[in-house]
Amino acid sequence: MAEHHIGNEEVYVGEIKGGLRPSMRLIVMGIVHKRPKSLVVTVACQSEEDQEVDIGLQVTVTFAEKAVVRNARLAGKWGPSENALSFFPFATGEPFKMEIVCEHQQFRILVDGQPLCCFTHRLTHLASLKMLHVAGDLQLTKVA
Repeated sequence: MAEHHIGNEEVYVGEIKGGLRPSMRLIVMGIVHKRPKSLVVTVACQSEEDQEVDIGLQVTVTFAEKAVVRNARLAGKWGPSENALSFFPFATGEPFKMEIVCEHQQFRILVDGQPLCCFTHRLTHLASLKMLHVAGDLQLTKVA
């Protein structure tokens, strides 16, 4: 697992050994910067340098809009984004724990143990999802 720094964005790229499968849980823990714009967590088939790579789930948190947008990209094309939320769990300067639970039909996303949202699988071959990317205005404390 490699970690890269681009500008003021801390970026993490790590391999999901053997690919994703139901009952797996990805954990991203960090501390939100004092003046954050966004943070992005992506579960992809390979490294994102290729703009055509399939993305099974991308979660984009934007702080100004207090939004958490979910989407997927198949064959180079983004699908319709989903952004319905019951609450916005992120606070500037505060730690958080995001869990992405892979289930048979969907991803379930929890923040600090509270269910935030779900995202139905659009990419059906889950084992092809082998990379986890984390970028944005945060200090990573743990990825598992």
